[in-house]
Parts: sequence; C-alpha cells; structure tokens
Amino acid sequence: MATIKERFKAKADDLSAEIKEILKEHGTRTIGEVQLSQVYQGMRGITGLVTETSLLDAQEGIRFRGYSIPELQEKLPKAPGGTEPLPEGLFYLMLLGELPTAGDAEEVTNIWQRRSHVPNHVFDAIEALPKSTHPMTQFVIAIMALQTESIFAKKYAQGMNKKDYWDAVYDDSMTLIARLPRVAAYIYRRKYKDEKHIQPDGLLDWSGNFAHMLGFEDESFKELMRLYMTIHADHEGGNVSAHTTHLVGSALSDPYLSFAAGMNGLAGPLHGLANQEVIKWIFDMRDELGVELPSKEQIEEYVKKTLGEGKVVPGYGHAVLRKTDPRFSAQMEFGKTHMPDDPLVNIVWRVYDVVPEVLKSLGKVKNPWPNVDAHSGALLVHYGLVEYEFYTVLFGVSRALGVLASLCWDRALGLPIERPKSITTASVKDWLEGKGEIWGD
Repeated sequence: MATIKERFKAKADDLSAEIKEILKEHGTRTIGEVQLSQVYQGMRGITGLVTETSLLDAQEGIRFRGYSIPELQEKLPKAPGGTEPLPEGLFYLMLLGELPTAGDAEEVTNIWQRRSHVPNHVFDAIEALPKSTHPMTQFVIAIMALQTESIFAKKYAQGMNKKDYWDAVYDDSMTLIARLPRVAAYIYRRKYKDEKHIQPDGLLDWSGNFAHMLGFEDESFKELMRLYMTIHADHEGGNVSAHTTHLVGSALSDPYLSFAAGMNGLAGPLHGLANQEVIKWIFDMRDELGVELPSKEQIEEYVKKTLGEGKVVPGYGHAVLRKTDPRFSAQMEFGKTHMPDDPLVNIVWRVYDVVPEVLKSLGKVKNPWPNVDAHSGALLVHYGLVEYEFYTVLFGVSRALGVLASLCWDRALGLPIERPKSITTASVKDWLEGKGEIWGD
C-alpha cells in the first residue's frame, strides 16, 4: 500500500498537469478588476492566490476541500469513544483532498508520534528567555530553534533538484507538526505551572497528547482540543498567517522559517491575538459591572461604552464572512453539550444576542456577526486554562495543519516566488491626471 507521502505526490502530479492545461487554455482570461481603494486598503477582495486546502465563502463560511465544519464533525474519524473529529483526519483531507478512513487518520497519528522528539537545544532556547516573555514570542523562538533540523535546508545547501523540493518540505512539515504540541506545552508549564513539565504519552492521539502535556486529563477537554485544532486549522490563503507562510515559503525558505514568519503574523491583535482580546474584554466588563453574569441590558450599555471610546468589540466582524462564523457555532454547540450552565459561557451567548443588533444600528458594519475568537476563550476557562495570553499559541499549533499542508502543495506544484507590483501615491496622482499608466511590471 502506498504511503501518505506517495499518495500526495501522485495527487500533486495529476493536479500540476491539470493546472498546466487550464493555464494553456484560459491563462489570459481576466479573473477580476482591481479598484484603487483596494490597492490602498489591504488588497481586500483581490483574487491573487491559490490555496488548495480550503475556501472561504462569505455566506457559507469555511469549507475544507468542499466540506463544511458540520460535515467534518460528522464524517471525519473520531478518537475511541469520542464525538469530535480528529485533526489528523483533517490534515489528511487537506493534503490529499479525500476523506480519510479511521486507518488513514491512525497512520497520521503514528507518523507524528514517531517524529515528536524535540531536541534539547530547543528547550535551552526557551529557557534562555525571561519567564515574563509572551508565550507567542517563546513559541516563535522555539520554532526557529527547531530549524536546525530542517531537511530542506540541508538538501538545498547540498544542491537539490527543484523537482524534489516537495519531498523535503513534506518531511519538514510532518516533523514540525509532530513537535509543536510538545513545544507549546513546555512553554505553558514553564510559564504558568512552576516548570512542572509532563512527559508525552505515546499512546494518545495528537490533540489528546497535547491536552495531557498541558496538564488536563478530563476527556471532554481532550475532545475540546480535537475540535479546537480542527476548526482553527485553516481559513483559505489570504489571512495573515497563511499568506505570510506562503509568501516566505515562495522564496524557498524552509517550513520552519516560513511557519515562524506566519506565527509572527498570527501574534498580531487583528489576527490570532484577538482570542486573547475577547476574553480580556469580557473579564474587564464583568469586573467593571461587579456581577458574575451581566444582564443583556448591562451588556448592551457596556458595548455602547466600548464603541463610544473608539474601540472595537473584539471577536465581532470578519474581512470576508457575512454571517455567524460556523466555527463559533461549533463551539457554541460544544458549550451547550458540556457546560450549559457555565456563567462565562452564558456571557458569550448573551453578548451574541446583543452585539450584532448594536453594530447593525450603526449602519457602518458589513458584518456584525461573531467570528471564531468570540467563543474559544470561555470554553478554555471552563476547564481551568485561564491564562489567556497562551490562547494564541493554541491557535498557532492548530494553524500549522493548514498552512504546512498548503506549503507542501506550493512546492509540489512548483509555484513561483510571490512578487506583486507596488506603486507610489505620486504615480497614482500622475495617472489620475492622465499622465500615463502605472499598472505595468
């Protein structure tokens, strides 16, 4: 039977040939028009990337290889006795484009278990930092320390045929994904649990072992980690962490360098750090109001106060989505099943009842609905993972699945270095006055 790597190569060869035919026949077709406002305002809505692993629809939400999150919850393999999908199965789906069997998911688990040993110098690099260092900074430095293990970097330095780039990128990606839970758990235990580290359990699945190393043995927390790692894994290619990983990788930086760059983007408050901002905002509201479970009327007044101070309500709004994020809905259903009476979770639900109407009343917000960040923190707090500065590290471990699967495809398809054209405002003014074009190469 062919290995996962061999199956991936066969899929990549077939798609590469198909893309060549598409470009041969349709390469000169126009796919969209760029407005000047888009050039200045973050390239919103400009189609300029290919990401095979997922597609975000403004109305339907994220689909992984065509499957919605509810469909993934139904169709992906589960851990024994579990009800949530295994991230191993999602990674297989993103990499190969077909639903895995239980055996396929187990094969991924076994590969990651075999590759999960973290070299001691990585822990030394973490230990060299003050404990006060933000967990995301520690995480990125640890990833950079892991880069000494890069197969791609070694083979490229020795002189590697470009047709073999994908092979080394695949191996690096599998090893990096395998080691991230150990690194992340080490950072958590070092910073928050008096350096009382927990050794991995080689009998557990990837997420279950991660939960174990963090110090949470509750089976429902392991289920939450499986769900969390699945729904945060990918969000097509234009978001900061995915795009940055792709961009840096297009320069033939190895997966460690590329993923570290993506994680620096994820650490921004307008991207992955938003999950930290959400729970902080809720804690601040609760402290200011002096009640454990504010009423909807109290929440509405606090929301208006937040907006009146020129701030945003964290966790609400999305650059693409125009409905409630299906990832929010999946977490809400998890909360209703496992912790329906939890006060903090109920605050999240009350905020959900209040905020969209307030934002819609302003008449300036295209998407007043919650995104994935609006809910995740409350679920984590329920189980005792209250250190919200760490939440973006969890996000980062999950996001590795999507961006590294995409990086494998980038190299297998031979995608070139990314180099968009930029312009100056002076050239725009000349163009507006009819003094020539500015869009040439």
